[in-house]
Amino acid sequence: MAITAAHVARAPRIRLGMVGGGRDAFIGAVHRIAARIDDQYDLVAGCFSSNAEKSLASAADLGVGRAYTSFAEMAARESRRKDGIEAVAIVTPNHMHAPVAMQFLKRGVHVICDKPLTHSLPEAKKLARAAEASGVVFALTHNYTGYPMIRQAKAMVDAGELGEIRLVQVEYPQDWLAEPLEASGQKQADWRTDPARSGAGGSTGDIGTHAYNLARFVSGLTLAELSADLQSFVPGRRVDDNGHVLLRFEGGARGMLWCSQVAAGCENGLRLRVFGTKAGIEWSQEDPNYLFVTPLGGERRRITRGGGGSGPAAARMTRIPPGHPEGYLEGFANIYAEAARAILARRDGQSVDPAVTFPGLAEGVEGVAFVEACVRSSARNAAWVKLNL
Repeated sequence: MAITAAHVARAPRIRLGMVGGGRDAFIGAVHRIAARIDDQYDLVAGCFSSNAEKSLASAADLGVGRAYTSFAEMAARESRRKDGIEAVAIVTPNHMHAPVAMQFLKRGVHVICDKPLTHSLPEAKKLARAAEASGVVFALTHNYTGYPMIRQAKAMVDAGELGEIRLVQVEYPQDWLAEPLEASGQKQADWRTDPARSGAGGSTGDIGTHAYNLARFVSGLTLAELSADLQSFVPGRRVDDNGHVLLRFEGGARGMLWCSQVAAGCENGLRLRVFGTKAGIEWSQEDPNYLFVTPLGGERRRITRGGGGSGPAAARMTRIPPGHPEGYLEGFANIYAEAARAILARRDGQSVDPAVTFPGLAEGVEGVAFVEACVRSSARNAAWVKLNL
């Protein structure tokens, strides 16, 4: 008998809930697309807004049958159901990450949380302790670590192909907040520039954490101390919209990080360069399917996602042949796919494959500590400070 797809057993999809991400929200839709790309999750419940009417309307829009008007009610009721959610995606403004996560952690629900981990460093440490005690899978969506060519870059650094790392340069410029957009009532600008909801960092917390996480992920270096000069160029803005940060790594390597949301003409210019004693590499998020490698004294070489020279670490994250654009949504989906592998292993009582890699609690706490250190350094005229880990 021929074997067809109908005869191949597969694990039941992970029952997923979502908090936040309702009508007019950007990142919630991204999470939902990412969760569906590899067909590992079913979105079955949600509290999509703090506004009860909007939450119910959003659930209807999405065809989600179990709609809640309170995340606490959702956590309590879902935990009592035999078919209750196994994992929750948290896509709220930053100040709500910890209170929402706590409700689900104490009920043994796995968590996939948007970055940064929390609103403040003490809160991040408290949440990390609670998550570790609960034993659940906790994934943080630093989605850029899911790009195939970023995995390729990390594998090359880990294999010593660049030699001893000397320099790391990372930048993330945008221009969408170059004017006081928050004054217009635009939802995304409103909460991201409000320190009560975003945290003390503006551009540092929103995109600087992505840049820092990417630099650490690829280079494998540990930060010793930093010196930050932060600005709020738009009059009246209460958080930084531009930051220049010098980095000193353990072992002697040096780095520079620039994040800005007032850089006119820049759309989403995340770019990473790492230089060692043998070679340097360069990657840009706006052209993510290529990694450029230049050996010392040699010619610049381009490695294509899925093409020649691309290794198994990149192949693990690759879905389609080279030449077909693969980018932001797929990179995001790779984090969801890796989290799914860990959740399914836990469901089956098995060990998680060591190859499964996704950002989690350690990266989350360090990211919040990075923002706190930048704010602290800048307030002291760019004094050198350590992370309060």
